[in-house]
Amino acid sequence: MIMLDKRLRAAVLVVAGFGLALPAAAAGDGYSLLRGLDKGAWQIKYREGGKAQRLCVKSGMELLSIGNPPSGCRRFVVKDSEGSLDVQLTCPGRGYARTSLRKETGSLVQVEAQGVRNGAPYSVRGEARRTGSC
Repeated sequence: MIMLDKRLRAAVLVVAGFGLALPAAAAGDGYSLLRGLDKGAWQIKYREGGKAQRLCVKSGMELLSIGNPPSGCRRFVVKDSEGSLDVQLTCPGRGYARTSLRKETGSLVQVEAQGVRNGAPYSVRGEARRTGSC
């Protein structure tokens, strides 16, 4: 009976330990820069010219699609800090991309993306700025 109580206590401690560890693991999801961005309507002005792109930023993940990488990609966070984020996108059979975001403020981000889409290389650089509500 005492042995069972020790096992039960150990099981309770393990479960309690997982409960404490889960929020910490969730907080380290690799996208800390995105959590600090203001949500709403954003405009991206590309340095190479071309038409400005407008998008509605709900989670910040929308900024990772700069340069229009192929859809259905797997993401791998290369670098994550409060001020910068580098993400590698791998899109089996369609291409790949690497997007870098550098936060100046919660409503101003420098963006850079390059990769291969449908066999053709692309590279874009620009500035993303919050312009209002969606």
